[in-house]
Amino acid sequence: MWQWLVVGISLFLLVACGGTPTTNSSATDERATHSVATPTVETTPEAEDLPPGVQREFSTDFTRHSVPYSEILSGGPPKDGIPAIDAPRYISVDEADEWLRDREPVVLVVLNGDARAFPLQILTWHEIVNTEVGGIPVAVTFCPLCNTAIVFDRRYHDMMLDFGTTGRLRYSNLIMYDRQTESWWQQATGEAIVGELTGAVLTTYPAAIVSWASFKTTYPDGLVLSRETGFNRAYGRNPYVGYDDIDSRPFLYDGPTIDGRLPPMARVLTVAGDTDAVAFPYDVLAEVRVANATVDGAPIVVFWSPGTASALDGDLIAESRDVGTALAFSRVLDGRTLTFIWDGKTIRDTDTNTQWSPLGQALTGEWQGRTLEPVVSINHFWFSWAAFRPDTRIFAP
Repeated sequence: MWQWLVVGISLFLLVACGGTPTTNSSATDERATHSVATPTVETTPEAEDLPPGVQREFSTDFTRHSVPYSEILSGGPPKDGIPAIDAPRYISVDEADEWLRDREPVVLVVLNGDARAFPLQILTWHEIVNTEVGGIPVAVTFCPLCNTAIVFDRRYHDMMLDFGTTGRLRYSNLIMYDRQTESWWQQATGEAIVGELTGAVLTTYPAAIVSWASFKTTYPDGLVLSRETGFNRAYGRNPYVGYDDIDSRPFLYDGPTIDGRLPPMARVLTVAGDTDAVAFPYDVLAEVRVANATVDGAPIVVFWSPGTASALDGDLIAESRDVGTALAFSRVLDGRTLTFIWDGKTIRDTDTNTQWSPLGQALTGEWQGRTLEPVVSINHFWFSWAAFRPDTRIFAP
């Protein structure tokens, strides 16, 4: 299995290379709040310390970096070898329903009432979409090797950034670059780790991997990323066949010793604050369905439901195994802290007995018509998250 996986991924890297991205200059005048960290390293590297080939490809200021260059590996393709989507087109739910199957995974993004679906059958081949949602310029990103779908605000101070792929990895995780300063950004953390903007951290917005059936039922008027991307790719096929097998191992991982509390490829939903981080294992969530917790002092709840296929299992994503989906929400509504239960058939809160959907919408009862506030939560394979946040607690019911 593992040998065939390596061959499959290597073929994908060859196929994925090619295509020249274009710049998306659309923007709004709104500004988000960004935090800036102090770089932990700032040196003048010797040429041999740099990742091979980067000085030919990038105009990055390589004298500024917050991580050792020894931690950065080549993923195979060169700069922009896996092409970002810079001029995305969107279609209606009815149009997308012609080629999306009910269990297929999509990245759900809702900003200012604007609901968009980004199918993983497309993102797996491009990894970055530079776009706007709800009038906010965002980068919708997906790292297949870590199973991480993360949405970032593209604004930094007075700059509008758009992102491409460097072709490099750290701890198997995608390293992006912005085309304005050519600084390098770690997708898992949203932090600039190399270049002029080293230490800057992008604002992250809530996003979730849900089934196509859930999206089209909940947001029938939503928009869907079109397969008319300007690139010729085998959308719907999985170039990482068998990668998320629990007995598999990370590809191109050269990081800290993997935390043995969970298998490396265990799926987890992670919620993190400044001083606290919690991982919710999918196998535990599948048993309890509802997880009430507190992270960094904030009361949250995680809902799990079946019916979402893995994008990293079989050759055809639509026919891959069901791994379910997990979403995290605040438990505070109108100043009241709610506790949720799974009664064997539905999700209910113990305060009013209101019934809730897995996407956080009140279906009956006192709260009918209301929606829980989503919190930033990210799907990861355990090895990936543990490398970046070794202080993580593992949820146990």
